[in-house]
Amino acid sequence: MFDVTIIGSGVIGSAIARELSKYKLRICVIEKEADVASGTTKANSAIVHAGFDAKPGTLKGKLNAEGNAMFDKLSKELDFPFKRNGSFVLCFDEKDLGKLRKLKEQGRKNGVPDLEILDGDKVRSMEPNLSESVVGALFAPTGGIVCPYEMTIALAENAFTNGAEFKFDSKVNSIDKKDGKYTVITNKGTIETKFVINTAGVYADEINNMVSKNKIKIIPRKGEYCLFDKAVGNTVAKTIFQLPTKMGKGVLITPTIDGNLLVGPNAVDVDDKDDLNTTSEGINEILSKASFSVKSIPVRQVITSFSGLRAHPISGDFIIGEAKDAENFINAAGIESPGLSSSPAIAKMIEEIVVLKLHPEKNDKFNPIRKGIPKFRKMTNEDRKKLIAQDHRYGKIVCRCETVTEGEIVNSIQRPLGARNLDGIKRRTRAGMGRCQCGFCSTRLVDILSRELKVDPRSITKYGKNSNILCGKNKEDI
Repeated sequence: MFDVTIIGSGVIGSAIARELSKYKLRICVIEKEADVASGTTKANSAIVHAGFDAKPGTLKGKLNAEGNAMFDKLSKELDFPFKRNGSFVLCFDEKDLGKLRKLKEQGRKNGVPDLEILDGDKVRSMEPNLSESVVGALFAPTGGIVCPYEMTIALAENAFTNGAEFKFDSKVNSIDKKDGKYTVITNKGTIETKFVINTAGVYADEINNMVSKNKIKIIPRKGEYCLFDKAVGNTVAKTIFQLPTKMGKGVLITPTIDGNLLVGPNAVDVDDKDDLNTTSEGINEILSKASFSVKSIPVRQVITSFSGLRAHPISGDFIIGEAKDAENFINAAGIESPGLSSSPAIAKMIEEIVVLKLHPEKNDKFNPIRKGIPKFRKMTNEDRKKLIAQDHRYGKIVCRCETVTEGEIVNSIQRPLGARNLDGIKRRTRAGMGRCQCGFCSTRLVDILSRELKVDPRSITKYGKNSNILCGKNKEDI
């Protein structure tokens, strides 16, 4: 019997698991995919929003600013990259300056510090590549950038080393309640639990509706992106927004925490919760809209495009709390933007609910510190020599684009909740994320995974189910 079962291991589920591992609780995290951070968390804008966009009085308005303030400590404890690069919301018409003032006032009410409205000349002096059409901007110095999957992996690893259990490739088929306890039925068996916490992303409505008569509706809202080579990663230093619309915060241009340039997303409501297709129309749309913000978009430097799904609730706000007709069933549903920014605060909010009801003892063995994988590409030559002396595998470059070594790849496989497929290695080390998009290193990654996991190379996959890289041996087919 588990005390708490969390459905979904994206950034919200993993953050909650980490918070609850501070207590003497039996925690189970169920994930339908082969790894953490495999849904919305893996494909979004990677922005830590300052918190001025959400309406005051909403959960979004409250939790965004609170979560933003928690990132400095969290990133230090868990050793994931985070930078406060600041953000601009651009205005292109004098008539719209009032909208910037409204955003600033919203930010003040939400507790966002140091917001400032600047004129066009001042904005361009700070960001020389911005369009001459910019007449003003709202400057938010507390805005930041992060790697969402690295953050989630760090949260999950820390939760795991502090006692939480993770079950992958486990899809929830139904949930039964009897005698004040829940039975979660998955494709891999049943789980008995006192509490259920629903962090299932775009599927959170389906999970809620298994146990509650108070039905919720999640609309999958697709956003498409273009990722640019690091050669143009310095096009802008800050995150550049345009004035938001009812569909979202609009098309942004931002540096990534790893040095690329990212443009997107659009916003298209879809019916299919697995629709991650990109379209020429969508890509053209985001590039066209982004061209209003900067003098030129270096389209020849696009190295890949991708899309992600936001879990848009028809209520328009986060759905967080115990279901009124299902005691001990707690929702963290409809977590669209600014969900990543709010995730530490959402986890604290859920923690308070669970602690109030269960009154658990503190886990006196809880360790808040997690050490990440050494990043060879960011080391000095002196530090590289020391690392290679300790483990010669750090002297073998496997991914040339991102300068990722065999030592890093082996580390990513052997560590807690280690990589089990190519995407798992990619998100932990960046092997395969560079200019050639795994064209050079994929075969070496298959070799290393096969060797370290002691499995047949034909069983190695890109991301789990039905994504095998190899189908057979040539000589066997002759």
